[in-house]
Amino acid sequence: MENNDKNLYPIFHKIAQRSDKERLLRQRSKVIWLIGLSGSGKSSISIEFEKALYKRGYLTQILDGDNIRSGINNNLGFSVEDRVENIRRVSEVSKLFLNAGIIIINCFITPTREIRKMARDIIGEDDFLEVYVNAPIEVCEERDTKGLYKKARQGIIKNFTGIDSPFEPPVNPVLELKTHEQSMETSVDQLLKVIGPHITYKETSEAKVKE
Repeated sequence: MENNDKNLYPIFHKIAQRSDKERLLRQRSKVIWLIGLSGSGKSSISIEFEKALYKRGYLTQILDGDNIRSGINNNLGFSVEDRVENIRRVSEVSKLFLNAGIIIINCFITPTREIRKMARDIIGEDDFLEVYVNAPIEVCEERDTKGLYKKARQGIIKNFTGIDSPFEPPVNPVLELKTHEQSMETSVDQLLKVIGPHITYKETSEAKVKE
C-alpha cells in the first residue's frame, strides 16, 4: 500500500549511504531470496550458507518465514491478502538491511510469480537474487517433521502451498538447488560459487577518492 501523506519528509539523502556502509564492511549487500515448498530445505541451506559466509568475513542476516511470522508479522494469517502483505513487509525490511550494507538471506515459500515480482520491484532488480530450492512435494512431505502436509491433506490447515494453494516455479532464478538429488555441502558450494561474485567488494574510483 502506497503512502501519499504529504506530511512525510524522508531524510534518506541526509543519512550515511549504502556505499559508505559497504565500504566499511568490505562487501556488497544483496538480497538472496530462497523460494520453494515447505520442506524443500530453504531454512537448512540458509543456516549452512550463512556459516560459510561468516567464515569468509561476511556480515549477514537471515529472515525466515516462521521467525518473521512470530514477530513483525504475527498479526497476519494465510489468506491471499495476508500472504502478499507478509512478503511486502519482508521486502521492505530487506531493503533496510540492504541499505545498511548487510547481505540478507531470505527463506520464504513466495509461491507466485506475481508476489515475487512485487518483492523484486521493492528491493530492486539488481539486488534481488532468486534461488529456487527445488524438491518434489513427495520428498517435502517425507521430510515434514511438523506434520503440516498431513494436516493440510486432512483439511485442518487451509490454503497450504502445494496442496490447496498453488506454487508457481520461477522462470529464471540465478540458481536452482535440487535438494533431493544433492548433498547440503554441494548446495552450499553452488551458492558460494554463484553468489560470491555478487557480494565481493570492489573498490570504486569514488571510494578511493574518499580515502
